Amino acid sequence: MLNEFWATSSTAYKTLVFSAMGLIAVGLILSIAGNTTGNQGLAIASLPVIGVGLLLHVTGLVVRGQKIRKSYKK
Repeated sequence: MLNEFWATSSTAYKTLVFSAMGLIAVGLILSIAGNTTGNQGLAIASLPVIGVGLLLHVTGLVVRGQKIRKSYKK
């Protein structure tokens, strides 16, 4: 089921997943860079980037859940 879902999932869902992963990764890199260099502003600025990535991740879960729910009704 999981492999089939990814193969048949919509472009919108794939875009949500990759955008979420990308934003979370960028946020983590900014956070690590800010904390290792002592740049407090960079470390704080990374938090909204991680937050947006997490929101996109949750949105992707909702989209996936709705599609699975619709497939069960058929």
